[in-house]
Amino acid sequence: MSQKKQNKTLLIMSLVLFVAVISAVMVYNFAGPDTSEGSKTVTIQVVDDQQNLTSYETHTDAEYLRQAMESCKGLTFIGSEGPYGLMLQTINGVTADYDKDQAWWSIYVNDELASYGVDQQPVTDGDVFRLEYTTESNAY
Repeated sequence: MSQKKQNKTLLIMSLVLFVAVISAVMVYNFAGPDTSEGSKTVTIQVVDDQQNLTSYETHTDAEYLRQAMESCKGLTFIGSEGPYGLMLQTINGVTADYDKDQAWWSIYVNDELASYGVDQQPVTDGDVFRLEYTTESNAY
């Protein structure tokens, strides 16, 4: 293949990649979760492995659940960062380990299973979030 043909092919591939990236960003911006700016009051409930409920009310400017969780006094959480954001592992000292107990932390928004993880779940005024220790035997 001649050098001109190689350069032309490389240029075309670069343009296709550029268009694909721009398209993906536009789709995410249009289809991604809507957020609400400004002050809001939300409740975050934690249901642990013993079904004990602890409730936190916070006043926050957070746009996403993780930010709201960080503003709750007394609420502690640990997770691992992944391609979709923070994956909750431990809340208030209780660890959900799927490999050990087939357990995970489910996220509910106003009594409905959340569509997003804590880094992408929008927060609006009056929302009630529930972080629930879930196992195969009590799933949904």
